[in-house]
Amino acid sequence: MDKLQPAKIEFVAYGTPYSAAFDDVYHSALGGPNQARHVFLGGNGLPQRWQDRDRFVILETGFGTGLNFLATWQAWREDPQRCHRLHFISFEKFPLTLADLATCQQAWPEFAELAADLQAHWPPLAPGMHRLHLHGGQVILTLVFGDAATQLRAIDASVDAFFLDGFSPQKNPELWSPQFCKGLARLTAPGATLATWTVAGHVRQALKDAEFDVEKRPGPVGKRQMLIGRFRSRRPERHTAPTDRRAIVIGAGIAGSTTAWALAAAGWQVTVLEAAAEPGCGASSNLAGMLRPLPSADDNRISRLTRAGFLATRALLARLPEARWSPCGVLHLARDAEHEAQQRRAVEQLGLPPELLQFLDKDEASRQLGQPVMTGGWWFPNGGWVQPPSVCRAALTAFPEQITTHFNTAVDRLTRCEPGWQALDAAGHVIAEAPVLIMASGAAAPRFAQFAWLPQRSGRGQVSHLPAASGMPLNTVLFQVGYAIPAIDGRQLIGASLSYDDDESAERPTDHSDNIARLRLSLPDFATGLDPATLHGRVGFRPMSPDRLPIVGAVPDTLAATPNTRLHNIPRYPGLWCVQGFGARGIVWSALMADLLLSQLEGEPLPLERDLVDALDPGRFMIKAARQPATESEDSA
Repeated sequence: MDKLQPAKIEFVAYGTPYSAAFDDVYHSALGGPNQARHVFLGGNGLPQRWQDRDRFVILETGFGTGLNFLATWQAWREDPQRCHRLHFISFEKFPLTLADLATCQQAWPEFAELAADLQAHWPPLAPGMHRLHLHGGQVILTLVFGDAATQLRAIDASVDAFFLDGFSPQKNPELWSPQFCKGLARLTAPGATLATWTVAGHVRQALKDAEFDVEKRPGPVGKRQMLIGRFRSRRPERHTAPTDRRAIVIGAGIAGSTTAWALAAAGWQVTVLEAAAEPGCGASSNLAGMLRPLPSADDNRISRLTRAGFLATRALLARLPEARWSPCGVLHLARDAEHEAQQRRAVEQLGLPPELLQFLDKDEASRQLGQPVMTGGWWFPNGGWVQPPSVCRAALTAFPEQITTHFNTAVDRLTRCEPGWQALDAAGHVIAEAPVLIMASGAAAPRFAQFAWLPQRSGRGQVSHLPAASGMPLNTVLFQVGYAIPAIDGRQLIGASLSYDDDESAERPTDHSDNIARLRLSLPDFATGLDPATLHGRVGFRPMSPDRLPIVGAVPDTLAATPNTRLHNIPRYPGLWCVQGFGARGIVWSALMADLLLSQLEGEPLPLERDLVDALDPGRFMIKAARQPATESEDSA
């Protein structure tokens, strides 16, 4: 993985930001906002083209200082006929630090309010996609920190307008190449347009070869000409929006609750069915759990997904003030000297910003934790603990006019109907009916006929609740072999056991003993003199997937499926979806997976790269089954 390098900004005539790396300015020295409006808004027929539409999608090839985005956001906000949701996707290989972004945006007082909001949501400079929900979630900015020339293929979106605003073709030829222009064509929606300030002949030819009809137009002040274009192909819309936004969600744990919240926030009517008496009673019932990413030196799929999930959960918590959590930090100690060296090497290779990840030696780690430890480890300063039941309650009550909850309601089976799905009780009575049904019942999902194929194991986990005085005062969440969380309401949580093919719901004193023994490997004096037989805690059954990744997307119709090796060939049940397989990472997965599922339902730009979306697709197990039978070693990897 290439480390993400922040932009190095200099300022030249009239305070114009300049990139020495590309020997080019970020925007016109005179009238930057007017250039943005003339070239990119006017050149794409905006705001007229987004008016009275449900959504409109813009893709920009270079975010830079955010000028085009701010001009677009302002025009959208001031338009009484604006579309309901505005998606703005933008690439940036060398993103600005927050300080440089703020400095650059001071030059445009007309955008001061919007710029302040953007700066408040500015993500850490880590590679990958960052989704920012602005203006109450109606303006969705997807920042792709990485090289557009290689990352364009990672985008899954149907784009209405392109802002081609990379550095000049002479300085940055990759963003104007024939191959790149053909990549743009792959993303076009019907009637897609483009605009750019360059009229270079080879750029015009590359766009023509990619099926864009282009023409020169008068340019903004200081530039004689600009270029506009329209996609000539009449391909049908591949990402259609639903007309009936009603859904059933089965399960009110953290997966189901956050999914219901995301749907309701987008205007859906959601019926949540839960067998228990209240939300967050199953695997989401713990007093608290850890919130942190899981790095790796090679930045593998789990690392990329947990980083994106961590940031998405932090953003969701900011929008749920009733949820209980603490950004007290998470200290992940190395197990031994070899592991410590691996952790240190991973931090060096990843080059992530210090607000995401640091390495602390044992003395620094001891000071941070407030207790002496024998090894150093990873420090996540913006991690912490989250109370899952409080997130479930906050999510389900955030939109009372859109979310209807039914507790003590056991769903026995699912049946197809017109126009979608029915949830039936044991007597065959219809509990709820909707065009879309989303399975989020965790370990219980495979008992439904449509999910009997699900290769999900139930992992029994037991946590222990200690009286705070019996444990050990901690400043942060601690993880090594076991984990411990600072005292909450007079109790300290430690854990957790994990066993498969184990359906014992009662607490076991031996598991409490094991939880304490694991903590003593990190803190030898932890809970001395405490009798494990006197402890209480919680037992939950985690839905564990074979590859440790969530299972999110349209559900395969296994009866209609035939052996094949391509995801898009797998038949799916119309209107049947799932958010499953979170395992022990429900807190870090839930917000991101809810956003992904909503985006798929709506046919909107996805919040993750295509390879990660494919890695989460429930159909991946159909492909694996066609290639070779699953083995126990694969299942437990």
